[in-house]
Amino acid sequence: MENRLFIYNTLTRRKELFEPLNAPHVGMYVCGPTVYGDAHLGHARPAITFDLVFRYLTHLGYKVRYVRNITDVGHLEHDADEGEDKIAKKARLEQLEPMEVVQHYTLRYHKAMEAINVLPPSIEPHASGHIIEQIKLVEEILKNGYAYESHGSVYFDVAKYNKEYHYGKLSGRNLDDVLNTSRELDGQDEKRNPADFALWKHAQPEHIMRWPSPWSDGFPGWHCECTAMGRKYLGSKFDIHGGGMDLVFPHHECEIAQATASQGYDMVRYWMHNNMITINGTKMGKSLGNFITLDEFFQGTHHLLVQAYAPMTIRFFILQAHYRSTVDFSNEALQSAEKGLQRLQETVKGLGRIKPSATTNGVDGVQELRRKCYDALNDDFNSPIVIAHLFEASRIVNIVLDGKATLSAADLEELRQVFQLFMCDILGLQLQTSPSTDFGQTKYQQRESVFGKVVELLLEQRRAAKANKDWATSDKIRNELIALGFEIKDTKDGFIWSLNI
Repeated sequence: MENRLFIYNTLTRRKELFEPLNAPHVGMYVCGPTVYGDAHLGHARPAITFDLVFRYLTHLGYKVRYVRNITDVGHLEHDADEGEDKIAKKARLEQLEPMEVVQHYTLRYHKAMEAINVLPPSIEPHASGHIIEQIKLVEEILKNGYAYESHGSVYFDVAKYNKEYHYGKLSGRNLDDVLNTSRELDGQDEKRNPADFALWKHAQPEHIMRWPSPWSDGFPGWHCECTAMGRKYLGSKFDIHGGGMDLVFPHHECEIAQATASQGYDMVRYWMHNNMITINGTKMGKSLGNFITLDEFFQGTHHLLVQAYAPMTIRFFILQAHYRSTVDFSNEALQSAEKGLQRLQETVKGLGRIKPSATTNGVDGVQELRRKCYDALNDDFNSPIVIAHLFEASRIVNIVLDGKATLSAADLEELRQVFQLFMCDILGLQLQTSPSTDFGQTKYQQRESVFGKVVELLLEQRRAAKANKDWATSDKIRNELIALGFEIKDTKDGFIWSLNI
């Protein structure tokens, strides 16, 4: 099947046909976490978004080198050139070495990603392990005249760069806008221009994380790491750079400037950005008290949560929206996602109970589902449309299970393949509602396991009562389960149940 994949390019603000620079090889760099706290819903969205991209490109036959970095130095508190390093501050507060903080939260991040079934990247470089490459990048920019040294620090000269190139082409800003919105920050007297950003920072005596450089003992600016590591592992020009929309400015704008100033052209062909997640319509933030970690979702321990949610529910919730649209968390939205995912999982189980017939009767469109799912993915990875087609397949399966239609062996096998390919392999939705994770067995998993066993036990007692022609007991069990919100279906092979509340 020929697949013409179109990707929305933030740089050009339009969907473009995906044409890799060196097919079948694809280079993709995605900004990873700053590891000073547990992964939260905001970390989950880019991880799941670019996991989908990684899975689909791989399925199409591309050999993808996926690089996702770990930021463990240089990310200052206010995402600018002031404040304390986020990891160094955490280390000081907890009386640890900074790399103890990095190790702890990197492991926690990996466990959270495994729980939501995010595949590991091909390479996961740490910023602190690439200081030499970042110093080299700064030296190149200085040599080309687009940076200057000041009091042991090195700053990018935005105004000079903007005379020859366009600083702001990714975000749509012009330099006057940047100047008008730049705050007066500590250390601004070192800069020629408030919009200039740090390539290397001279470390104050109290700063723990420092390295020798030609200019001072210090540390690299936050923006340097991705430019230096992207070039090291993917070359001076590569296909895709991804991240959250909050990184468009200043982080990715500065990356473009650094790459262009050092080598004369941008490194990236397609810029991709996922949109934000809000909590009940409000931006997520620790200061607002609505900051929910993934572990809190899995355990149901945050005060805003009315229950625990399985990792696959979180993944399904995020994939229900297109990656470029906003997603608003609420308990109602997650409960709806939970029911939707359960419906698809029950459909997969139902496929195993269908006996093929000679022909398909009573339903149509089975052979078109695969093409429709491909069309959706080729349209900028439109996961909600793929999910809609899977729900249509679920409707077909339920009609057959109700005995109102039949499926040929070919159509039954096609449905099985469609669910395996698009639901499991590409969307990454595991069939078990509660997969085991390195977080240990969650409260959700414990409750669901016991709950299911109790229902199965009651229905086995009902089946035994029917076999003994004890219709009163059989009807009593059935009617009371229905009154509680269960749907019970008798089949020639036993029974099917689901909870519809």
